[in-house]
Amino acid sequence: MRSQDIDGWRSILESRIWDLPEGEERILSVLKLSFDKLKSPYLKQCFAYCSMFVKDFRIEKDDLIQLWMAQGLLYPSPPNRRNLEMEDIGNEYFNILLNNSFFQDVEKDWYGNITSCKMHDLVHDLAELVSKTKSNDSNETRHMAHIPTSVLQGVLERGAHKLRSLFWNVEVLGDFLPNFRGLRVLNLYLADIKELPIAIGKLKHLRYLDVSYTKIKALPKSIGKLYNLQTLRMEGVNLEELPKELQNLINLRHIYFYPHGMKFPAGMGRLTNLRTLQYFTVGKETGRGIEELARLNLLKGLLCINNLERVRDGEEAKKAKLVKKTNISKLTFQWAEDRSSITNDEEVLEGLQPHPSKLELLEFFNFMGDKCPSWIMSSSFPVLKSLKIYNARNLTEWLESGIVVFPCLEELVLKNCDKLRSAPSHFPSLKTLEIHSMVSGMPIANISNKLTTLTSLTIRKISGLVSLPEGMLKNNKNLTYLGIGDCQELTRIASPDVVCSCALLESVRISNCPILAYLPDGLLTTSLKKLVVQNCNGIQLLPVTQALPSLCKLEITGCQELSSLPSGLDYYISLQELAISNCDMLTSVLIHSPPSLRKLSIFCCNRKPESVPSLLDFTCLRELIIADSPGLTSLPIRLESCSSLEVLKISKLPNVESIPSLDNLTNLHELKIFCCDGLKSLPNGLAITSCLTHLKTLEIGGFWKELDSFPAFQCNALTERRLFQSG
Repeated sequence: MRSQDIDGWRSILESRIWDLPEGEERILSVLKLSFDKLKSPYLKQCFAYCSMFVKDFRIEKDDLIQLWMAQGLLYPSPPNRRNLEMEDIGNEYFNILLNNSFFQDVEKDWYGNITSCKMHDLVHDLAELVSKTKSNDSNETRHMAHIPTSVLQGVLERGAHKLRSLFWNVEVLGDFLPNFRGLRVLNLYLADIKELPIAIGKLKHLRYLDVSYTKIKALPKSIGKLYNLQTLRMEGVNLEELPKELQNLINLRHIYFYPHGMKFPAGMGRLTNLRTLQYFTVGKETGRGIEELARLNLLKGLLCINNLERVRDGEEAKKAKLVKKTNISKLTFQWAEDRSSITNDEEVLEGLQPHPSKLELLEFFNFMGDKCPSWIMSSSFPVLKSLKIYNARNLTEWLESGIVVFPCLEELVLKNCDKLRSAPSHFPSLKTLEIHSMVSGMPIANISNKLTTLTSLTIRKISGLVSLPEGMLKNNKNLTYLGIGDCQELTRIASPDVVCSCALLESVRISNCPILAYLPDGLLTTSLKKLVVQNCNGIQLLPVTQALPSLCKLEITGCQELSSLPSGLDYYISLQELAISNCDMLTSVLIHSPPSLRKLSIFCCNRKPESVPSLLDFTCLRELIIADSPGLTSLPIRLESCSSLEVLKISKLPNVESIPSLDNLTNLHELKIFCCDGLKSLPNGLAITSCLTHLKTLEIGGFWKELDSFPAFQCNALTERRLFQSG
């Protein structure tokens, strides 16, 4: 911590505000004091600008920085740091505000980078107070958000040319726009508009325009006159095409749109100031070729290049000059999946060599070549953190080079590389490994040979795989997730003495392994929080020789030979969710509810009625679902003991004739009863004098031929009601 930070916090600690009584006033005073300590007046304005968002709105970090940039709040760069871009200064400002607790609830991407945050009530109140104080001092309204049209009319009368920001979600823009010629920011996010008026072209000073998640189908050609525009956001908009005039926006730095189903704009290569262009679709026409990327050397972050089958050969691919784009961190190459001919994938990929300095993610989709490019195995590609290869169906060998090619690689995904029979074994930093769809288990054996750093392992659809390589579980003692699925020949996961080393395992998911006979005892450790076993008909028991104090969720589905759940399960103190489905041989479940159990789901119970177990004493249960169980003639739950129940869903129980009284379920919020053909009467409690005073959702319906009538029902809390009878 810097000395000036220490001095700042010391002055806050010694302030007289701590003499105020506890409560919102004291907290607001602390926040105000922290705000006053901010050094830069630009930084204070950036904080105040956050009041434009509604309370608890999830604010995208990059979006916020671009809004600050549009208002001119990220100038000037400090004298000793002239090489900083506006986005870099904005990132520093964001971090300062975050470190001073003005932002909360941050979300991060897979690499630990902050992507969004929220501003809670009192912080938002302070930002609003600062913003209003500044407006009152200058007697001007500069920024307006979420206001009715009538209020905006008043702004027109007082001087619309002074308005700099407008966040507006109206249905019709009308003739207002030309009056706001001084606008820097126009945010129409989620506005219920169908078109953007031609008059948008008159906003010569506009630097930020957001039309995301509106109903517009096209942009007017006049948008090409917004020569000062820095950010254009069009996410979630179904545009047929973008106007060619877009190429006139020579100051554009960030553009966001998804090109699916849209004709990609021509001449994007003229926008040499672009930092953000997440998608580029290769076209055959002039102005849409891959050479349009050549001059866009300032691109950073994500770049996904689609329709690479339209690139003629490696020489044409080199025209993109990806090797000069030093700030791209995530790169995706995608070919069309349904191609009539495959001739040049290897050449094209060889010509798309990227600059390795900041690359963290590399993905291939539908690559049909026989070998990877030479640059992927080069020792000059070392900072890559994530590598994903999808649908490389002709890839047969991934040869070992004798050196550590990927010293920083943390994630490796190989999916639908059907013919791959070998892979490297030097991955000293690998944490996540996913392998899907292969005809050989050799790549798994190769990769796991020297692997010790794994925390997550997913194996699916590997032909001939009888068990995991011995070293896979034994050597990776930090493994927290294990997922195995669709392995038809798998007879065992690993030997018991090997599995017992997985002391940190938190989540296990085993599915569609029909001849797997058992789960190793050591797999179910004290750290286990989630266990899901699906469609493993060969499993007869779940061996548990020790308590599972951390287990929160247990789901058993389609295990036809399973006769019982682990003994002592009813005493597991952390179990919150239990789901049992299609386990016909299960004869014992629970006698007493675990004290923490909140959700119980029972599906597809086809046992004879006399052998269905009774479940008792579910006093803490919050949600109960019983469905698709023709073997039941009555509910296997004593509803009178479920005093805490909030959600009850019953459906497709054709042999259940009655449902017990609901009088005791005073906390019930949601009740749904469907398709119980044999039901002759509805439960007591569904009457006009019902005790279900908290019920908000009531849905009753189905094919009940013998049900005479629905009861009269009245509840003040009810917000959704659907009652119908068929048959």
